[in-house]
Amino acid sequence: MVHVSTRVVFGTPEAVAASVAHSPGSSTVNTRFVERGNLTQRQSHRRFTRRTHGFSKDLTWCEKQLWFSLASYHLVVPHQSLRARLPTPEPTRGAGSPRTGRPVTPAMAAGLTDHIWTTGELLAYRVPVEFLDQLRTIEHLFPEWNGVHHSN
Repeated sequence: MVHVSTRVVFGTPEAVAASVAHSPGSSTVNTRFVERGNLTQRQSHRRFTRRTHGFSKDLTWCEKQLWFSLASYHLVVPHQSLRARLPTPEPTRGAGSPRTGRPVTPAMAAGLTDHIWTTGELLAYRVPVEFLDQLRTIEHLFPEWNGVHHSN
């Protein structure tokens, strides 16, 4: 590699510079975080991997699976890098070393919830009426495919 250049595609150069200046994870513009997210989604979805039997015949089911995966990632799955330090280490069962941290999900780290959700709790969550009223105005992840021709 000889040269790397960047260009602003969305927003203004000033807004990008301000975001990079306030970023705790990077001091330069890069695609590392987006690519890490893409890899996580590919590893979580058979629909996004190559040569798989887990395809979606209907795009709406693919979108539903993606929404479920994103919600699980943020609410159900604790992340090792987000462990909250305990004020005093807790003993573990057996002769293991004391526990120094507790598991934390991204939603807990962001202050959106105070506990790790179960899958049952996530599936039983009732979406607020205010959100449902706005649902038609929210852009879908995928455009409608009504006019697209699918050839053999």
